[in-house]
Amino acid sequence: MAVTLKEVAARAGVSRAAVSRTFTPGASVSPGMRARVEQAAAELGYSPNLLARALSTRKTQLVGLISNNFHNPAFLQIFDLFTRGLQDQGLRPLLVNLSDQTTPGHSLNLARQYSVDGVIIASSHVPDNFAEAFQKAGMPVVHAFGSAARTQGVPIAAIDNVAAGRMAAQTLMARGYRRIGFMGGPEGASTTRDRLQGFLEAARAGGVPVSVSYAGAYGFEQGRAQMQRLLRDKTRAEAYFCADDVLSIGALSAMRDAGLAVPGEIGVIGLNDMEMSGWAGIDLTTIHQPFAAIVSAAIDMIVARFRDPDLLPETRLFPCRIVERKTLRPLA
Repeated sequence: MAVTLKEVAARAGVSRAAVSRTFTPGASVSPGMRARVEQAAAELGYSPNLLARALSTRKTQLVGLISNNFHNPAFLQIFDLFTRGLQDQGLRPLLVNLSDQTTPGHSLNLARQYSVDGVIIASSHVPDNFAEAFQKAGMPVVHAFGSAARTQGVPIAAIDNVAAGRMAAQTLMARGYRRIGFMGGPEGASTTRDRLQGFLEAARAGGVPVSVSYAGAYGFEQGRAQMQRLLRDKTRAEAYFCADDVLSIGALSAMRDAGLAVPGEIGVIGLNDMEMSGWAGIDLTTIHQPFAAIVSAAIDMIVARFRDPDLLPETRLFPCRIVERKTLRPLA
């Protein structure tokens, strides 16, 4: 039989209310009382019944973590950061896989069925009004890795993807590349559109022509197949900005299979700086996206909205930086 709150109270010599407060996040309890209750609970092997608490408080401590990037290795790092960060706040993540869903209806119904207290959307591959649907339904929501320019009225934690695109073009031009290419993922993804916008702005300012293509998804096979197509063109670019590290690694595979020396004959720069980008044999020069800072900000914002549902939406944009490795020629 499970140990009850009443038994812990008797062991600690306190009231059941005192035990309940001890295990309620944010409740007021003296250090001495907390120590007695926690010692009694440890001796008896007691764990608070979160479902029972949810029934009494009408708060589940569940946060829906919605994404459709489960095949992208970068999101393994991101999900790890989210799950640990939410648990550190006494919250419980509920992963929702969008798969091919492009409308918020299914996810909104799931969130309601599980009575989540709020939602974090961790994706850029959703329509611009996706996050707003949760807001309109009265559910606290934060969009991590979204587009501040394309999402209105919802808290955002992200990078400035337009600025990242500019940074990529400026980096290629600074290394003397005079024909540069952009390879995006899904053409409709906000990250693809914003990064392309910044890339084109900087290239035009530098008087450098740009070729534009799309791989269809942020995946290794898609990046490899698209680069194989590009390499058949004799007027191919001298260097490519692949708007995601996984795309870049697929492109590198195609380049090396074609017998091209990287960076001697062709260059590549990615974006994300996921862990495997620095592995030996890959050594991808890339733009670092601060995953930990974005995740921490998103969690802070959802917790703040639990405390004050009337908070005005805010946007937190984090700077990127170049990580020099071995897929671009060095600066002159």
